[in-house]
Amino acid sequence: MTKIEVEKIASLTGHKDCIYTIEKGESDQVIYSAGGDGMVVKWDLNQPDLGKLVAKVENSVYALRFHQGRLLVGHNFNGIHLINPGLNKEELSASVSSSQIFDVKSTGKNIYLACGDGTLVVLDAEDLSTIAKIKVSDKSLRAIAINEADNLLVIGSSNFTISVFDLQSLQLTDQQNAHENSVFTLAFSPDGIYLLSGGRDAKLKVWAIRQKKLEIVETIAAHLFAINNIAFREDGKYFATCSMDKSVKVWDAGTFSLIKVIDKSRHAGHGTSVNKVLWSSSDTIVSCSDDRSISVWKVKNL
Repeated sequence: MTKIEVEKIASLTGHKDCIYTIEKGESDQVIYSAGGDGMVVKWDLNQPDLGKLVAKVENSVYALRFHQGRLLVGHNFNGIHLINPGLNKEELSASVSSSQIFDVKSTGKNIYLACGDGTLVVLDAEDLSTIAKIKVSDKSLRAIAINEADNLLVIGSSNFTISVFDLQSLQLTDQQNAHENSVFTLAFSPDGIYLLSGGRDAKLKVWAIRQKKLEIVETIAAHLFAINNIAFREDGKYFATCSMDKSVKVWDAGTFSLIKVIDKSRHAGHGTSVNKVLWSSSDTIVSCSDDRSISVWKVKNL
C-alpha cells in the first residue's frame, strides 16, 4: 500500500475562544465555525485568511447545521437561530430550551436538537415551530445521527446510553448502555450498514442496527482520551476521528484499522483538544480545537 502523506495547508485563526464546531457549507470550499466566543464565521478555503463574520450570539455555540442554504445555530441557553449567511441576517429564531444545544441535525422537513436537559426537540424546518419534545435521558443529550433510508434516529447521551428511535413515529425501539462514560459522537456509514460511536471512554464502537435494535460488531481502543467527533468521507471508504488527546486519526472503514495519525509532533497539529472534524473533499480534512484554530489538511495517497 502506498504510504499516506499529510500536509497542513492552512491554519484559520481569528476566534477569541475555543472552537467547538465546524460545518460544511455551500460547497467543498466553504465551511462555518463557531465556539465559545459566540461568533459564527464563514471561511473560503481558497482564501483562508479572510474569515467573514455572519452572526454573533451572546453565549457559546456547540452546534451548527447547514440546511437548505441556511445556517442553523444552536445557542447555549437561548435556543436556535436560522441565519441567512449570504445576507448576514437572522431570519428566524426559537427559544426551545433553557439548556445547551449540543447537536443539531435535519431532514428535509424537520430539525432535531440534542439538549443539555436530556430532551430531544423536533422542530418544523419551515417556521421552527415545535413538533415534539421527548425526554430521553436524565443527563445531557450529546449527539444525533439520522439514517433516513432505514427510518432511524439515534441519540447518544451523557448517561452512557445510545437510544434508537423510529424516525417517523419517534417511538423508542432500543436503548443500551453503550459506553463506560458519556457518548459524545455518532455517525452512520454512508451505506447505512454501520453506526459508529465514541465518547469519554476513548473507545470507538461499531454497531449494526437490525430490526431497529443495536448489535455490537467491534470495540476499538481508538484514542488516549475522549473521542469528540467521527466523520466519514463521502464515499464511505474512510473515516476520521478527533480527540481530547489532541490528535486526528484516519481509519479504513472496510477493516476499521488505523492508517494515519495527525498530531502536533509530526504534522504541526493542534495543541489542545480537537473538537470536530470533517472532510471538505475526498483528500481534505478540516479540524477545529480548543486552541482557537482551524487546521486544513491535505491527505495524499488515500
